[in-house]
Amino acid sequence: MDHTAKWRTPLLKHPYLNLFQLLMLANLYHFCSGIIQVNKTVKEAAVLSCDYNISTKDLKEIRIYWQKDDEMVLAVMSGKVQVWPKYKNRTVTDITDNHSIVIMALRLSDNGKYTCIIQKTEKGAYIVKHLTSVMLLVRADFPVPSITDVGNPSHNIKRIMCLTSGGFPKPHLSWLENEEELNAINTTVSQDPETELYTISSELDFNMTNNHSFLCLVKYGNLIVSQIFNWQKSELQPSNNQFWVIILSSVSGIVVLTALTLSCLVH
Repeated sequence: MDHTAKWRTPLLKHPYLNLFQLLMLANLYHFCSGIIQVNKTVKEAAVLSCDYNISTKDLKEIRIYWQKDDEMVLAVMSGKVQVWPKYKNRTVTDITDNHSIVIMALRLSDNGKYTCIIQKTEKGAYIVKHLTSVMLLVRADFPVPSITDVGNPSHNIKRIMCLTSGGFPKPHLSWLENEEELNAINTTVSQDPETELYTISSELDFNMTNNHSFLCLVKYGNLIVSQIFNWQKSELQPSNNQFWVIILSSVSGIVVLTALTLSCLVH
């Protein structure tokens, strides 16, 4: 068997028992024993342990296969490592730590169950010595929304916008005041086709002559992020005409008061 064939098809004691069947056996095994869960966020690194110690001198006698569902991730044969294209340049193996693999720059598509299969040569054939599975759960948290002023569509009406991006799953945004939901405008939700992450934004119009405290609430799955926007109405300033009326009234009062004073002095 040439070198390429060795990478593609693990040699088992029973040739008809392929990796997919091994995975099914692993599923049965871990259905009863439970699976370790690793929780990470997008762009972080995850360490998945094979939970099996092998001395360096025995590496040439074993084969290690890591796969996700029915697709290969990484294989170690005769001490040489091969990484499949989807995980290339971001996945390495750590022989000193229970033959763990480290997946860096995590993506949402990395969610799933990973199975480690250890085969060892005995009497000229490779037999399965160890199976273990790890459930990797990758989430993407939305940051706290930002609320910005986007202008005045009409007299005494202000428009604000709430926006957050980089999260998953699909979010829902609502505006609240005094625990009552308000009518929002221009609410948009978009998803990046490559990263699968969502962006959501929404606008709200309100009357500037009243005080307000708005809550922008974003729900995604069973998680929530929010931001508060407070508005204080402006104190009324007298117009130019009102200003001169006040001045003239004050002057008139002073003149009258002066005249009365002089009249008293004369008498």
